[in-house]
Amino acid sequence: MGTFTKVVLTATLVVFLAVRWTAPRFDAESLRGARVLVTGASTGIGEQMAYHYARFGAQIVITARREKVLQQVAEKCLSLGAQKALYIAADMASESDPDKAVDFALENLGGLDYLVLNHIGPSPFSMWDGDVEHTRWLMKVNFFSYVQMAWRALASLEQSKGSLLIVSSLLGKMPSPFVAPYTSTKFALNGFFGALYHELAMNNSNVSISICTLGLIDTESAMDKVRGVTNVPAYPATDAALNIIITGATRQPELFYPWFTQIVTLSKDWFPSATNYIIQNSYNYNP
Repeated sequence: MGTFTKVVLTATLVVFLAVRWTAPRFDAESLRGARVLVTGASTGIGEQMAYHYARFGAQIVITARREKVLQQVAEKCLSLGAQKALYIAADMASESDPDKAVDFALENLGGLDYLVLNHIGPSPFSMWDGDVEHTRWLMKVNFFSYVQMAWRALASLEQSKGSLLIVSSLLGKMPSPFVAPYTSTKFALNGFFGALYHELAMNNSNVSISICTLGLIDTESAMDKVRGVTNVPAYPATDAALNIIITGATRQPELFYPWFTQIVTLSKDWFPSATNYIIQNSYNYNP
């Protein structure tokens, strides 16, 4: 290992430990009675966030497309200790459903303290085949609906000194093959809400924005796509969900989960050729 590499790795470790030691302490009681809307909550990370918020005694509204599954999740949330657990079925590709979901939460909870935007539309794990219409549709679900819901909830979050949580991905910072439409939506999220973060700060807003960069998470949908294709390790959805919640509750601007995803994003700028080689050779692909 060369001297330069050792220096870079040492500096990275020092920065990481400093961030961990100086991060605000999480007070679980701060979530008791908190009014929360979680999207994409019928399965995966969103479902696990709903359960964690329930254990903390929050008031929860969950939304996704499948009403029957939402009902089951809401019932479990009540059994885990949620003060309220309501649900509304919504299709985020619709022009009106994103607003409808926010309005439902505002009406039934009396306002919002946390808006957690987590939903995604299904997208194939394959080489891009020129399907522009799918890319346009996915951008509507994964990006434009986020912007629409954030704007709809912003006044309430301002009043409550609330938090806006954006669930993004390592693929929104580092492009990878087989996910071109999905990656484009995550880059858009990072750009828009990164800019909004600055604008709110410049206006002395009460609203905090947390952008959460996740690596590969062991959700059923993700594992179905990558199983046998890549050996990249997957991390537990329940742990990812808890880290997202803590990040929002402590009003931190960014989360990288697992922690080394931050180093991976830096490697793209430090060692671009090596990073590209690793990315292209981390998949079992035969053209």
